[in-house]
Amino acid sequence: MTNTRKQFIHINQRIEDAFQKSGRSHTQPVTLLAVSKYHSVQKIHDFYELGQRDFGESYLQEALQKIEANTHKDIIWHFIGPIQSNKTKLIAKNFHWVHSVDRFKIAQRLNTQRAENSNPLNICLQINISQETQKSGFSQDEVTACITEISQLPHLSLRGLMAIPKASNNIEQQKQAFHQLKQLMLQLNQHFNLTMDTLSMGMSNDLDTAITEGATIIRIGTALFGARKKIID
Repeated sequence: MTNTRKQFIHINQRIEDAFQKSGRSHTQPVTLLAVSKYHSVQKIHDFYELGQRDFGESYLQEALQKIEANTHKDIIWHFIGPIQSNKTKLIAKNFHWVHSVDRFKIAQRLNTQRAENSNPLNICLQINISQETQKSGFSQDEVTACITEISQLPHLSLRGLMAIPKASNNIEQQKQAFHQLKQLMLQLNQHFNLTMDTLSMGMSNDLDTAITEGATIIRIGTALFGARKKIID
């Protein structure tokens, strides 16, 4: 058995174990998003052959090379990195999901630049849940102020919220941040009559806690691909 297969089986088993322990309904499944930034086209191919379909990229030029090399595959591409205004056109054209919409201006640009003959672009709003000054993302007050306008943009589909909480090995601290994000989505849905269904939260070190607290997409890089190298094929 190859190391790639072992890693893939292991992470999926870890997801299933956490899901079972959480007692969640199977009507709310967990999607494994393979974070392939800094990893090769061959690595993506290897995981694709094992059945993986959702891949996440953070750097646009690197991602475009990989998308071009895999045009014949039914891969679902997710953009998960910081978004500069001058990159929105290519992101809107090439991706199925964007997790890192961190301000209203970016949502507007993605909406305007999404092709009218394409399906609406699935987006998550990035929330600075731990209120860290060095991280981007909406505050809870900011997202409340503009979420109605974002939800009405015709070429976007507002699917949910994303967060990268402050790193911690303390399970209670992890739970607090993830629980806070879940409660925020529920409150926004109720108050603004929305139907958001996606919580993009949890990575290699805290996926178990994230699933317990309701994650629907977990973003896994190191636990699948191993240590990153800043090269691609």
